[in-house]
Amino acid sequence: MANPQVKSATRAIEILEYFKLAQQPRSMSQMASDLGYPQSSTTVMLKTLVNLGYLNFDRSTRDYFPTPKLTALGDWIPRVMFGSGQMIDALNDLHAATGEGVFLGTKNDIYLQYTRTKESIHALRFHIDEGFMRPITLSAAGWILLSTLPEDKIDNIVRRANIATQNPNERTDTKTILARIKEIHENGFAYAENMPLEGGSTLALRLPAELQGQPVALALGGVTDRFKKNFTEYKKALFAAAEAVKQDNDFDLPVRISL
Repeated sequence: MANPQVKSATRAIEILEYFKLAQQPRSMSQMASDLGYPQSSTTVMLKTLVNLGYLNFDRSTRDYFPTPKLTALGDWIPRVMFGSGQMIDALNDLHAATGEGVFLGTKNDIYLQYTRTKESIHALRFHIDEGFMRPITLSAAGWILLSTLPEDKIDNIVRRANIATQNPNERTDTKTILARIKEIHENGFAYAENMPLEGGSTLALRLPAELQGQPVALALGGVTDRFKKNFTEYKKALFAAAEAVKQDNDFDLPVRISL
């Protein structure tokens, strides 16, 4: 972040992401305060985004708001990524059956990325932003994605993920991950408690389909107490959602690692 060009690029993206959360016009001073930016650099950044056509500036209210150009920037991506929408259907079916938070996860280098999410309808729930990334070793969905790789690549990813994991207590070793993967091959799914969030559980499996040639994990997450009470039903719903995708794709899941 020492490079001012990198800092400017980061702030531009953060401003656009800020509107996704706010979903209403905001003044320069509000954004500077909420994002912790100096007002001078915030003004310059906003003017640049206005000049590029991604933000509209209302001089009467002195508020900014995104333009349709921002939407057009990425409205083609879901069509290219998800094709006929069978994976999205599986996500929606799992959400309808459980009411829990559900997501599609993909591997992004040493990270699990929450590619598509749908929030829980329960009052007590956890929230994860779509597009958020965490080290791939710190999630049941991440273990699912690691299970598609050969052992030497797993070892390399675990080592690099540990470097990216700030809390030393959350770092793991290849032996532990390989034991998790062995369980995945035996059971067909991964389950984790208090990971990545304390008091939460995640249940995940690999979908019999790919995104841009990459494996995809389908998962649901929520409060551990609720998961323990409904574990059998949740697992059935998870497998049913994946089975519907398999029937449509006639996709055989490869086993690429022997443990």
